[in-house]
Amino acid sequence: MVSRPLAQELSELQADFCFALSDPSRLLIIYTLGEHPHNVTDLAAALGLAQPTASRHLKILRDRGLVSAIRQGTSVTYHLADARLLAALDLLRTVMRDRLAHKADLMVKTGRTGHLMTDSSG
Repeated sequence: MVSRPLAQELSELQADFCFALSDPSRLLIIYTLGEHPHNVTDLAAALGLAQPTASRHLKILRDRGLVSAIRQGTSVTYHLADARLLAALDLLRTVMRDRLAHKADLMVKTGRTGHLMTDSSG
């Protein structure tokens, strides 16, 4: 049986954290900020995003505590809030790659017919 605190934590994880990671542009922002801090203009240019679009993505990431912002005069520099996020994303990418490789292997083994092919040579 799942405890109420665990259920609450999982709900928050899905609602907030996973939402923030559900957009490819936000993932690219995270990886780019993992290299070094950027202001929104440089980040938008590096990723080929319109500045308002980059700002909206950064707000979502900031609101969920994944990036932090430091104001220096009129400029705001964004930083990755926790470097472990990159390790977690890399782990998830490895799991996804392995899953895709497994599916591709199954496609080859079934010869796309849906039936497992056997080697009759021996």
